[in-house]
Amino acid sequence: MRTEYPDFRLGSVLATSFTATLTERRGDAVERIPTPQRLTDWLAVNGLAVESCTTAQLARARELREAIHAAATAAAIDDELPASAVRVINDCSAQGLAAAILTPERNRQWRLSSTSAVEDALSVIAADAISIIAGERDGRLALCSSPTCQAAFFDTSRSRTRRWCDMNTCGNRHKKARFNANRRKKSS
Repeated sequence: MRTEYPDFRLGSVLATSFTATLTERRGDAVERIPTPQRLTDWLAVNGLAVESCTTAQLARARELREAIHAAATAAAIDDELPASAVRVINDCSAQGLAAAILTPERNRQWRLSSTSAVEDALSVIAADAISIIAGERDGRLALCSSPTCQAAFFDTSRSRTRRWCDMNTCGNRHKKARFNANRRKKSS
């Protein structure tokens, strides 16, 4: 019997896509990596394929996810970064042995060691978080305007004024609610 899980929300920025494995943080939270296998699936979809994952590694991945979310949220509102979040991100970044490799198609892939592949994958995610939180990439951290979401996302739009973490979910939900409110107002 196959258990159905919610779809992954995939973006173009690895670290904030990883924080989107827990959505609706201010509403009815949706855990998108409830099992070690789902973490393995998420890593594979994001070019960090590992053969297996333990419950302890899943717990560490969730700890990293929450640390990235806390630090990215603080950075988005120009607040001081939580020391505990910085410590987790730095520890995960330093523990991995992943190597970036160049493909003939001019793409970057990751070579993960066979003995600590999950830790290597987490180090890649942590390093990506460091690059966006440190301001090394062109874009800005922002928080989703949805009152039930509030996800941190990396805005690379030309104007840097994006309001939603994902237009297909939070943005469309807001547009639909506004449309329905306007319809009710007109029919009153």
